[in-house]
Amino acid sequence: MKRVVATAKTVEEAVEKALRELNVPRERVTFQVLEEPSKGLFGLIGAREAKVEVEVKPDPVDLGGAFLADVLRTMGVEAKVETKRTEDGVLFDIQGGNLGVIIGRRGQTLDALQYLVNVVANRHAEKHVRITLDAENYRLRRKETLENLADRIAKKAVQTHKNVRLEPMSAAERKVIHSFLQNRTDVVTYSEGEEPYRYIVVAPKEA
Repeated sequence: MKRVVATAKTVEEAVEKALRELNVPRERVTFQVLEEPSKGLFGLIGAREAKVEVEVKPDPVDLGGAFLADVLRTMGVEAKVETKRTEDGVLFDIQGGNLGVIIGRRGQTLDALQYLVNVVANRHAEKHVRITLDAENYRLRRKETLENLADRIAKKAVQTHKNVRLEPMSAAERKVIHSFLQNRTDVVTYSEGEEPYRYIVVAPKEA
């Protein structure tokens, strides 16, 4: 983290001087007063300027990115991480070959790593930043798979006039199913069970 020590006639002037040197806005820093200004005897003898230490706050995205890079290196995965700003936060797009070890079964490893990255990134953040991890376009491919599944299950529920229970899924995957079927007029969806075994039930809507 960048930090500088600056002196000036007043604390405010010292802080402003440090901000210019760091080239960051005031909301991006914290500061500590090391010495209060003193006019000295008769305003001349022993006069002392204010001294402050100004430090740039850690950026959540930088912290999360550094943590992810360390994990990938520890796992022996050669990959590049591209950072993209999205409507609801930040996407870390992991690019490279043979990323199956990062994705894991049904994305469980990717989800776990995403959780840890968010914990590290937002540990000291004043404003929460939502970070999503993706690898080999897995998120989009999985979303399409879940939507196809939801469509098939909805048709089955309507045709058989019976409730159909899906296998346990993560909260994020359940949300995809609920969202995809929410506008249908012939079925309803709801979740049952306790985590991590919570599952969706698709039921035909009564006429």
